Amino acid sequence: MSSLPGPARRTPEPGVDLLERALGYTRGALGTVAPADLCLPTPCDGWRLGDLLAHMEDSLDAFAEGAAGSIALRSGAPAPLDERIATLQAKACGLLGAWAGTTAPVVEVGGQPVPVGTIARLAAIEIAVHGWDVCRTTGAGLPFPEDLAEALLPTALALALEQHGEFGPPVPVSADALAARRLLALLGRRAVARS
Repeated sequence: MSSLPGPARRTPEPGVDLLERALGYTRGALGTVAPADLCLPTPCDGWRLGDLLAHMEDSLDAFAEGAAGSIALRSGAPAPLDERIATLQAKACGLLGAWAGTTAPVVEVGGQPVPVGTIARLAAIEIAVHGWDVCRTTGAGLPFPEDLAEALLPTALALALEQHGEFGPPVPVSADALAARRLLALLGRRAVARS
C-alpha cells in the first residue's frame, strides 16, 4: 500500500524542543513567586526580582518577534507588577506556539541574519537560566534539569567565550561537576552543590 500524496512533513527544529523544555521549567519557577519576593535581590548583579521579571517579559516579546523573522532590539514597558506573572506565563505559551510554527530559515537580529536554530537555543538558555534565577531568589526547590543543561552546554560555552554582557562572567567550578552546575557557572551563576 502506498502513502497518499500530501504536504511534506516538516521536521521540527531541534532548538524548538529545547525551547519547550526551558519554557516548561521556567513556567514552574514563575509559579513560586509571591508579591513579597519582588524586592529580593537575584543572582543577576544589581537586579531585584521585579527587574528580572520585567527583563524576562521583554525577552519573551523579542523572541516571539523572532519567530516571525526579525527581532527589532527595542525595550517595552513591563506589565504592572500585579499582572506580571500571569502575563509571563501566557507569553511563554504563546512563544512556544510561535516557534513551533515558524518556517523561516533565518531570523534578522539588528539587520543580521541568524539561523533559526541558533535563536531558538539562545532563547532556551535565556529562559531557562532566568527561570533558575527566579527559583534561587524565591528559595524554590526546582533544580535545573540535567538533560536540558547537557543539551544547552555548547550554546552556553559559545556565549561565555563571546561575552557581550548577556550574562555574568564565568565562575570556577570543579571538573567533575554535573551539567547544570557547569552551565550555570559558564553564565556567571554560583550554584549550590546538591548533597
